[in-house]
Amino acid sequence: MSIEVAVRAEAALGEGPTWDHASGTLLWVDVLSSEVHRYSPWRNDDAVLEMPQHVGAAKPRTAGGLVVNLRDGVALIDRDGAKTWLVYWARDGVRGNDAAVDPAGRLWAGTMRYDEGPGGWLARVKPTGEAKVVLDKVGVSNGIGWSPDAKRMYYIDSSERRVDVLDFDEESGEATNRRPLAEVHRGLPDGLTVDSSGAIWVALWGGAAVHRYTPDGDLDLEIELPVGQPTACCFGGPDFTDLYVTTARVGLSEDALSELAGSVLVLPGVGEGLPSPAFAG
Repeated sequence: MSIEVAVRAEAALGEGPTWDHASGTLLWVDVLSSEVHRYSPWRNDDAVLEMPQHVGAAKPRTAGGLVVNLRDGVALIDRDGAKTWLVYWARDGVRGNDAAVDPAGRLWAGTMRYDEGPGGWLARVKPTGEAKVVLDKVGVSNGIGWSPDAKRMYYIDSSERRVDVLDFDEESGEATNRRPLAEVHRGLPDGLTVDSSGAIWVALWGGAAVHRYTPDGDLDLEIELPVGQPTACCFGGPDFTDLYVTTARVGLSEDALSELAGSVLVLPGVGEGLPSPAFAG
């Protein structure tokens, strides 16, 4: 199995890789540097868009531009860079973190506390700006994904050290009956992606690996990585067979830092993913 460097970088907190299949590029963010990156494998170019505050995730929109989960809420970024708040929910000690777009084009935006204790949430945001908190008392809202048939939703609150599953209704957007799917005993579960077979791939913060779980929650593959803090993963490339993995440097001592910490890695041909929906706004 080959592990290559897609983007050699020193991101403090690389996160949220998303393959934008309309443009054939990879979106990813450096949360703490307030940067959205767009990497083109074909041009070997990584363009950077500065944000006005910490950014937890950036996703493509059907109308063009981006939807971003910022520190204080969810915003739309137009093609010309203009920003418009869609939802503003600033709270002391809380910032936006990972986010994902469901099969119907709604954004699921998570938050986390950066001081002690739970107090974050996971909200469902419609293109109109209507938002509903679906899960509250969250510690660190991270990975979100859906099964290929859109009947299941997977979710990670990293502070709980497990992957959960919920029943999902695509038409209404309701996610119910949250229950544990897999306990994680190596580092902390962070971002996730779901492949075409329904398997769940999870990046392990502090675990130096990516785990793959079956839909029944069984661990069936462990991929060792040359970095201590992988943060999230997604499938991309023309056939969605390349697994991209973001990584972080924050919190690591000089002795623990690998030369690739903060870079974006790619594992060519390791699986088969699915296209990520764009936000319907």
